[in-house]
Amino acid sequence: MTVSAPHHSAVQCVSIALDQRSYDIHIGPGLLSSPDSWHGLPKAACALIVSNELVAPLYLQSLQAQLGAHYARVEFVQLPDGEQHKDWASLNLIFDHLLARAADRKTVLFALGGGVIGDMTGFAAAIYMRGVPFVQVPTTLLAQVDSSVGGKTAINHPLGKNMIGAFYQPERVIADLDTLDTLPQRELAAGLAEVIKYGPIADGDFLTWIEVNLDALLARDKSALAYAVKRCCEIKAWVVGQDEREQGLRAILNFGHTFGHAIETGMGYGQWLHGEAVGCGMVMAADLSVRKGLMPAAFLPRLRELIERAGLPVRAPRLGAERYLELMRVDKKAEGGEIRFVLIEALGRAGMHGAPDALVAEVLAAHCE
Repeated sequence: MTVSAPHHSAVQCVSIALDQRSYDIHIGPGLLSSPDSWHGLPKAACALIVSNELVAPLYLQSLQAQLGAHYARVEFVQLPDGEQHKDWASLNLIFDHLLARAADRKTVLFALGGGVIGDMTGFAAAIYMRGVPFVQVPTTLLAQVDSSVGGKTAINHPLGKNMIGAFYQPERVIADLDTLDTLPQRELAAGLAEVIKYGPIADGDFLTWIEVNLDALLARDKSALAYAVKRCCEIKAWVVGQDEREQGLRAILNFGHTFGHAIETGMGYGQWLHGEAVGCGMVMAADLSVRKGLMPAAFLPRLRELIERAGLPVRAPRLGAERYLELMRVDKKAEGGEIRFVLIEALGRAGMHGAPDALVAEVLAAHCE
């Protein structure tokens, strides 16, 4: 998978090819307020926008104005912000709203926000009346390059992250790059973790491009962001198109996530942002790749330096090796109690591997505070 020269045009489109469930990802500035973004969506009497208290004041009015041209009723429900609220209680707020208004199965849900809002809205759409259409309108870098694409929807459980969910594809993804202007720097850095991830697992040239262009990304250069979002979506579309339900290849998208989810669950949801945990998890997964003899030693400092430059933590919290192993055994990739890790086999290629507990404990000892 090669990288073409970055270029910046108004609207770019990446298609996810899944037969009847195929859809487009629109990427560019000004998309929220562009009528073209909203044409051709499923017809319905009612649209429901799901957002949170941080994003709604910024973008709700703009989206309501556009959807008003297509739906007789445009409803809104506000959820609390944060990973710690990605639970049944928040999910039920969506159902309470839909049922109180006798919303039928043609009702279209719009997820306006980051990964938490996207995951919960998608899961609500998957199970309300056994499935209603929904549209992803991601407003964070992490959601634009990863969580809004590919149809993974879920809520968290106190014992494990994203353990209750469904595969359910959106009708469309509208990634308006202008929404990244209002993103706190910590959230931008968290999104860069998922951008960086795509290099080692699928495209070595893209990893080099990120190293060269990281300062432009941190400065929110629109041209650099447009290219990064498009390239990440292309790689994810390529993976999901071959393995929608994560029977094999799609698991590579979880590079760094086995360690990362353990950090999130072990610390308590919301203490570390998902991207922060994934960034740190990638450092540990890179070390494990080296210790298993899959990658040369130089790979670890290269990746660690890039993650640190992005403003992400590279030292993990000290939970204790036993606690880490316990949490990782609950991971969705674990099989028969054996923890499975996404490891890098060559730059641009990843695979699933087991590892003895003792080796994993060595990695933890090397990278915990």
